Amino acid sequence: MPQSPTGDQGAQDPRRRIPRTDHLLALPEVVAASGSMGERVVRDVVRAAQDRARRGEIAPEDVQAAVLAALGEHSASSLRPVLNATGVIVHTNLGRAPLSAAARQALQDASGYTDVEFDLATGARARRGAGARAALLAACPAAEDALVVNNGAAALLLATTALAAGREVLWSRGELVEIGAGFRLAELVASAGAQVREVGTTNRTHAADYRDALAGGTVGAVLKVHTSNYRIEGFTSEVGIAELAGIAHAHGVPLIADLGSGLLAPEPALPAEPDTATALADGADVVLTSGDKLLGGPQAGILLGRAEVIARLARHPLARAVRADKLALAALEATLAGPVPPVLAALRQDPVALRERTARLAERVGGSVVPHDGRVGGGGGAEVPLPGWALALEPGLAAPLRAGEPAVVATVRDDACLLDLRCVPGEADDTLAAAIEAARAGAVITADGKR
Repeated sequence: MPQSPTGDQGAQDPRRRIPRTDHLLALPEVVAASGSMGERVVRDVVRAAQDRARRGEIAPEDVQAAVLAALGEHSASSLRPVLNATGVIVHTNLGRAPLSAAARQALQDASGYTDVEFDLATGARARRGAGARAALLAACPAAEDALVVNNGAAALLLATTALAAGREVLWSRGELVEIGAGFRLAELVASAGAQVREVGTTNRTHAADYRDALAGGTVGAVLKVHTSNYRIEGFTSEVGIAELAGIAHAHGVPLIADLGSGLLAPEPALPAEPDTATALADGADVVLTSGDKLLGGPQAGILLGRAEVIARLARHPLARAVRADKLALAALEATLAGPVPPVLAALRQDPVALRERTARLAERVGGSVVPHDGRVGGGGGAEVPLPGWALALEPGLAAPLRAGEPAVVATVRDDACLLDLRCVPGEADDTLAAAIEAARAGAVITADGKR
């Protein structure tokens, strides 16, 4: 082992000039950082800078500057804001739906103590999330009652557990959906103690398939799942909700419709996409949908339907385990009661206006304007193109754009870096232009677009 320096050698050891921990922690900038990051995180930053000096990576005199620089770059969260220039609206890898300004304000307002389950007028306990429930019922009058849980998978788990545990769930073989990361809905339902009973074939399922399976009296619920991430075309057949509801109700069995995509009412931009109001009018007993897809709100599982069914679900012990927190409830209510959320604004973009905006950006930074179809993404509208435009730049810009501040995520295709402005807020155009220039120059820019 190397011996510690002694005598004159020890006095000249540069490691002796490394600032002490207590000195660094007492710096005003470090004290201020401790208030937002926590003392443990700040101490780790200080120790990391000292260790760099001990290893000879930086001079001892540079330790203080290294600490301050690291604290300036450090955030309490590792998540980084991103400009989504892919043209995919509900981009699962980028956090799905971006929240509206109203929803972000609601999150901030609800971050402290709040009356989420308290009646301020009487001082008594109140129904949890009453405001979000009222907003849902106002947005979807076809529903008698509503329940909010923490995500779409939780909604399906609760519905099948409460209505069909220990019994069979009838499910068309063509609707056995697998979503991202190999997650299969049928395995989720089976984990709840219900037995998945497949009916029909991959491409064709008929009413008789359901009637024959229901005749045995072992079915707890019939499940209709919207295949939001794929389409089956050609020689196909399926049973619609209206017909399926009649079959299920004739046997005294509830019909669960898992639409997933988040539309509460018909959307002109996606005429073929199923919506909650229509599904309820057609006879579904409970409809499941997601809050962070086409609804444009926070991650949440939303259950809308008949009052008796919703009450049964709310009483089940599992409802407590999957309930939504106050932040999701606040953001959901604000999304429903506020202006058009960013997701729907992006969906309804005027291609002409999008082209003009893209052309203005091209005049500033170069490149060419090319046709580019946007997509809904994981929220629905499988394979439905959204006509639009993109700015085509040199392909080598994709990586430095992702590494910039803010990070810009583009698409590389046909030997070009494509920037689709459909999901980029209009007020961010200056920031995007600066990011492109910085990516070319290898510079770093701030979030307000300045170098």
